[in-house]
Amino acid sequence: QLCNFANAARHLGSSVGILSSASKLRDRLTNIMFLLRENAACLFPRQVIRHSREGRLNPDVMDDDGRRAAWRRHRPLPLDDNLQPETLPSHLGNFADDVKNFVKCLNEFPEFDDVAVNQSMIEFEGNLRYWAVHLKEYTNQFRSAAVQRYVHDLTSEIGYHVDNVTVTLAMFIEIGVPTISSHQQHAAANLLNLSTVATFFSGVTATTLQFSYSTTSGKLADIVNTLWFSSLVFSIAAAVNSLLGLTWKQAMYRSPGHRVPWWVSIWIKRSPLVFLVMSIASFSAGLMLFTYSSGQGSVTSTIITAITSFGLAAVSAWFASERWIFVRHSGQKWLGDVIAEFMASVTNLRIVRGMRITMKWCNTCFLSMRAFLRRFSRAVRVTMIRENAVLPRHNQPDQPQAFRHPCPTSSHHTDFQEPKPPLPNHDVAISSSESVTPSALSDRCSDRNITHGNIDARQRFVNAVRTVIMLGAASRPSSALEIAELGMPRRSANGFVKWDMLAPVMDQVAHQALVRHLQFSPNGKLLATAGWDKKSVLFRVTGPRELTAHRVLFNGKGLIGQVAWSPNGQEILVRLPRAVRVWSEDGVCMRSIVREQPIQSVAWLPNGEGFLSVEGSNVVRIVRGDIRVSDTYNLGQIQLCGVAVTQDCVRLVGVGPSITREGGPHPSCHIRVEKRIIVYNMVTKTKESQTPLADDIRDVAMARKRPLVLLSLEKVSAPPQIWRLEIIKDRDRDCTTSRITLKHAFVTKIPVEYAGSCCFGGCDDQFVVCAGKIGDVHVWDRDSAALLHFISPQSGKGDLACIGWNGGLKGLKTAMFATGSHHGMVRVWSTEIPVDERDEESLDEP
Repeated sequence: QLCNFANAARHLGSSVGILSSASKLRDRLTNIMFLLRENAACLFPRQVIRHSREGRLNPDVMDDDGRRAAWRRHRPLPLDDNLQPETLPSHLGNFADDVKNFVKCLNEFPEFDDVAVNQSMIEFEGNLRYWAVHLKEYTNQFRSAAVQRYVHDLTSEIGYHVDNVTVTLAMFIEIGVPTISSHQQHAAANLLNLSTVATFFSGVTATTLQFSYSTTSGKLADIVNTLWFSSLVFSIAAAVNSLLGLTWKQAMYRSPGHRVPWWVSIWIKRSPLVFLVMSIASFSAGLMLFTYSSGQGSVTSTIITAITSFGLAAVSAWFASERWIFVRHSGQKWLGDVIAEFMASVTNLRIVRGMRITMKWCNTCFLSMRAFLRRFSRAVRVTMIRENAVLPRHNQPDQPQAFRHPCPTSSHHTDFQEPKPPLPNHDVAISSSESVTPSALSDRCSDRNITHGNIDARQRFVNAVRTVIMLGAASRPSSALEIAELGMPRRSANGFVKWDMLAPVMDQVAHQALVRHLQFSPNGKLLATAGWDKKSVLFRVTGPRELTAHRVLFNGKGLIGQVAWSPNGQEILVRLPRAVRVWSEDGVCMRSIVREQPIQSVAWLPNGEGFLSVEGSNVVRIVRGDIRVSDTYNLGQIQLCGVAVTQDCVRLVGVGPSITREGGPHPSCHIRVEKRIIVYNMVTKTKESQTPLADDIRDVAMARKRPLVLLSLEKVSAPPQIWRLEIIKDRDRDCTTSRITLKHAFVTKIPVEYAGSCCFGGCDDQFVVCAGKIGDVHVWDRDSAALLHFISPQSGKGDLACIGWNGGLKGLKTAMFATGSHHGMVRVWSTEIPVDERDEESLDEP
């Protein structure tokens, strides 16, 4: 499309800037497309074929059969010599500069202003700068799989912008280029017309000059020669300047209007017309004086003087007035409107109103007098006709003969009165046109009944079809997930869980609003729930099928977002928007910690010495049994939504969207904000690694016995992911560091919209459990990502909002988890079949 744009704009004047910027855009886009393709080839080597740089750059390279390839017909654009994955941020930044320059050159055409092109280009430029700035922070990680996946996700967003720019450029080629070309052709035609008129007028002036140049006697003759010689010079100057201006306007390398000095612009645009007007004025004045110097008659001199002076003065005054009105009112008013307003203001003057009233009275008197005279003359004329006419003899001489009734009656009054026509009677007309009988009325009613019967029958047929369609829809499975379940065999992984025996054992109405979060205690004996009715409920688990209410914790103002048990199960944290309350397992509020910043999440340290409070970009460490802050960790430009701590309490994994620095570029509303996974060392207070992610992250969890991180994503059809945290040695600094890599994602055949956070399941976190918003539950094997069990949505039980697994029932040897719904109900799922414990060696296998 850029090539088509360059070809279409090549014939425009002052198009060298837009052609140069379009060429730079094509070169830069070629480099970026090559880098993105190489990145995709690294991720998917079997699906994406790499392009050979030698084949793209050397047009002399032949195929095996000695012929040039088909793509040689269109020679590809050259690539830069240094095209490495690490150069992608710099190429994106340069591409943003090229887009800005292209928009600037495009706006230098004042003849057409396309808001759609400007908006799409400016939005594209801002997003390119945003990606360039954030990708620079991963300079040494572009060959890692995580960064390559993020770059691959950016490909679709870059393609979205490229498609928008392509559409707007196509519209600009179709509408904008013809408009600009038409405007420039109109300006060129004006200059060409001026040149033609000036050339013609110079010939006329030269011809008339032959009659006076030899006459040099007298001052009047000298003035005539001076004026006509001046007219000849001005007309030639007007013709030459018009041709120069025409050539300049049609040149593609000419400078735009705002880059030309004002005196040069005025000379090119205004001098031809000014010279032509001066030439005409000089010729007219010389012609007027020539009539007197050559001894012409007084009538000839007077007529030429009047016509020449009045015509030139009137046209010049009108043209000057239009120009003055345009400059004064910025084109919002016409000269006729200004003249009308002036006349209206003049007519509102008192003396003018008095004159108008006087003239109106005089006009009324004149009209009255004329009407009186007309009536008087008519009466005189009638009287004279009557005196000269012979009157007829009959009984009534005052009555004209033409009005006598042919059949006179005894009454003279009726003889002179015209008979009035009878008024129309519609009833009579109807009765006279057709006779309405009872049989006819019955026939009409029967026809109407037949028509309505047909309509009712058709409507009944339509209703029957709709009913059949609704019954067919009702007979189908209520969700696409049930269809997937019908073809999915029930699995029993080596017999360690009998998933067929899993069933709901108890429903408890715990809250009057949505259940935001729930969690079992580490020993599996208590269940804590957090609801949006500003309270938490503690349930006691007394058996695989027994759940009784233990305590209700009222937390005052603010919605409860999370509950978190301590590692020993003796304390529980309740997270409020700006406070954390610590409760005992018996429902006693031990302390309340108020924070100034909003709290996004809380997490206990595995050793139980304290907990972490996530507040913006900072993670605050609070010692157990105290309300003071012992330490603060800043993770940089990131808005944390959750953290997870390793078992040795040395590192934490924080997730959340990145934050743009003050004054930096921001993404548009159509582009996803970059998310990050940061591994932070709490001992050295340094970031050991950071990984970009395109999907929105809801929460993060850490397995208890293995360094595995579970990410819960918010995007629809975005499956949960397991990441492996690896401890490696940094050779440059001679110390140990860490990196995080994606192990696998738990993908379903049908997209699922998950509710709340996913969690680990099993006594050793060997499962991954997720709940869907429509009520479905998925259970995967953590290491193999195999779907072990699927629970279809339960009708009438409400949508799910959260899920929690009871991982402390090793002694009871029972699988149990609980779900919370939007209606405040907590449902417990359990199986009575004992769970066979897995060997430690089998659990440690990847």
